[in-house]
Amino acid sequence: MNGSSESPIPNPESRLLWQKEGTRTDERIMRFLAGDDVILDREFFLHDIEASQAHVGGLANIGIISDDERATIVRELEVLADDFRAGRFVLDERYEDGHSAIEARLTERLGDAGRKVHTGRSRNDQILVATRLWLKAKLAELFEACRAAAQVCLERAAGEALPLPGYTHLQRAVVSSTALWFAGFAEAFIDDARRARDTLAWLDANPLGTAAGYGVNLPLDRAHTTQALGFARMQVNPVYAQLSRGKFEIGALDALGSALLDLRRLAWDLSLFTTAEYGFVQLPAEYTTGSSIMPNKRNPDVVELMRASYASVAAARTEIEQLLSLPSGYQRDLQFSKGAIFHGFHRGLDALALLPDLLARMQWNAPAMRAAIEPSMYATDVAIEQAAAGVPFREAYRQAAEAAATAGQGRTPETSLAARVSPGATADLCLDELRARLAAL
Repeated sequence: MNGSSESPIPNPESRLLWQKEGTRTDERIMRFLAGDDVILDREFFLHDIEASQAHVGGLANIGIISDDERATIVRELEVLADDFRAGRFVLDERYEDGHSAIEARLTERLGDAGRKVHTGRSRNDQILVATRLWLKAKLAELFEACRAAAQVCLERAAGEALPLPGYTHLQRAVVSSTALWFAGFAEAFIDDARRARDTLAWLDANPLGTAAGYGVNLPLDRAHTTQALGFARMQVNPVYAQLSRGKFEIGALDALGSALLDLRRLAWDLSLFTTAEYGFVQLPAEYTTGSSIMPNKRNPDVVELMRASYASVAAARTEIEQLLSLPSGYQRDLQFSKGAIFHGFHRGLDALALLPDLLARMQWNAPAMRAAIEPSMYATDVAIEQAAAGVPFREAYRQAAEAAATAGQGRTPETSLAARVSPGATADLCLDELRARLAAL
């Protein structure tokens, strides 16, 4: 569950970990309190098992359990993990949460040895460490997804530089190129990958051993669990371990949201460019669907859902942020944070996973793009050239504006692109620098 010592299940016939002799449970209240928690815990379950193995090792190091008990418990946890992966063990309403399922399984199979596994820990630090391991895995996926998108963008930027209208305010503005477009998104996803990496490093701290938020009267081997679970450092203070719940989830969602904001703008471009009015891009057939009523239609549904995916991340972030109007220490409100991060990360990572192949296979319509470049789009070139020749820029701007309709005389998109020599612009994309940044991640 989420760590409270008062965690219910919907099945009142089961024995609750917290239940005392003589206490009575109400099925309706139990169902409300449990919600879909045991189902959500399937997402964390393997991480919870991994953390339990590390915890058992730490208990053996301080003499709470014997080496033989440690080996037996670790083996049984490995069997449980295998059974869960194979579907032989199902985490369902028989259990109040994944944590209690692990303890119930060990007790059933190992008796007293299984009953010792929870010594020195609380479900508070159990859910913290399982969540932390899950977030690390998801941020690693985010990092790789952004790197893959950036790599494809760099390859396409280097491979072709077709003239493309550049827009501001959705109005034709200046001559641009497909290479500049791809290079722009390459740099965006490089930065997103760096943010995912940096966020992972920020939250790479082990909360296991902080118990319910106040430590325990045992010399727990927290250095062992930190190393065994692959954390970079220990999260030292038990109070801060509880304060970090929600805070770290928001940070991870912010990193994901950064990438999805870039994806949203890219998807908006493709949504426009694939319309008949633009006609600049043709998507692979697999990324479009037909209409249920209009035989002539092919709809860019994948692109539209990519565009929409940020909404799930923003909603997850808002939900968790609203939960955090809390004092220090564990509060049951935090139970609702799990579903939010699952929904946000699953939808966001699913969208990003499709992006590299889409970018690699989309096709530009060069004639349509060239036809959309009109003479007035060279006016900025004219003004800059006059300013370079010594005409004050505001005067050059005025003259170019007055002659905008004829600004394209003697010019081609290629000459305009070749003249744009400012670093990063169409004649100097600085792709080597971007490649070096990507390689350095």
